[in-house]
Amino acid sequence: MMTALSRRAVAEFFGTMFLLAAIVGSGVMGQRLAGGNVAIALLANSIAIGATLVALILVLGPISGSHLNPVVTLADACIGGIAWRETPAYIIAQFTGAFAGVAVAHLMFGLPLFSASSHARTGMGQVFSEFVATFGLLIVIWGTIRSKPSAVPIAVGTYITAAYWFTASTSFANPAVTVARSMTNTFAGIYPRDTTLFMAAQLFAMIAALLFFKWFAKDTQQHHADGA
Repeated sequence: MMTALSRRAVAEFFGTMFLLAAIVGSGVMGQRLAGGNVAIALLANSIAIGATLVALILVLGPISGSHLNPVVTLADACIGGIAWRETPAYIIAQFTGAFAGVAVAHLMFGLPLFSASSHARTGMGQVFSEFVATFGLLIVIWGTIRSKPSAVPIAVGTYITAAYWFTASTSFANPAVTVARSMTNTFAGIYPRDTTLFMAAQLFAMIAALLFFKWFAKDTQQHHADGA
């Protein structure tokens, strides 16, 4: 019989799988139909990903919280939202689901199951972009949960859509997504060697966001107490 944790892990697996299928699949489709116009391909890619995130969070949120991201899971464990003993199951499900999503997208478009990416994403601008994108994502999630939890799907989907355009890295903001995208030599890919700094930036952003939100929440509570 499937346990509650098993059900949540399965939800994280399939959610992350569909997310990567959307990232890679819409990248391939956008590039094929854009006629060499990278801006049009990126627009198609970003809209598809944002819409997919809204749908996945709406469907899977009540089951697992729809983290779909190891950084979100680790941050949630740090603030007591998920038990630390449950985080390995979530993170394993997210990474395996991410690779499964790449394979699904490749199969849909007649590509090899996996292919190492040659798409270089180097430079401190791109690494810093990953810090900004991940920090912003966590603040959006926590801030929306505090103010209007029902709006989290829209907030996350629209933020990621926007971050695709205002960050130099196109906002990976997710270690599982980052590693899996190194195995697709398509529009969405990243050269395997470049993933290390991306993931380091994402983890540093998580720490910074935790410190910021701890201070911000305390300051807000103090303000309410003073005004009471």
